Amino acid sequence: MLTVDVAADIVASGIKVVILLVSVLVVPSLLVGLLVSVFQAVTQINEQTLSFLPRLIVTLVVLGVCGKWMIIQLHDLCIHLFTPGRPAGALRCAQATLRN
Repeated sequence: MLTVDVAADIVASGIKVVILLVSVLVVPSLLVGLLVSVFQAVTQINEQTLSFLPRLIVTLVVLGVCGKWMIIQLHDLCIHLFTPGRPAGALRCAQATLRN
């Protein structure tokens, strides 16, 4: 049965996975953007498009390196949510109850 505690656990685990996956992509891009901004400030180059390409490249490289791991994390979350017999498997029981 889907209780408040089980629902809170489902939401918390989903938020944890989302924060983890987003931070893997955002943090390297943020660091590269900061380095490019410092470089622009030192050299007084005020080109707005200069910071876009390095951030895009870093994001694509990180996605290429960590993409499989990210998909595995999402897969594990879905398995955890929709497998009957597990604590979060109550979601499936609650959906079956609503259909009846």
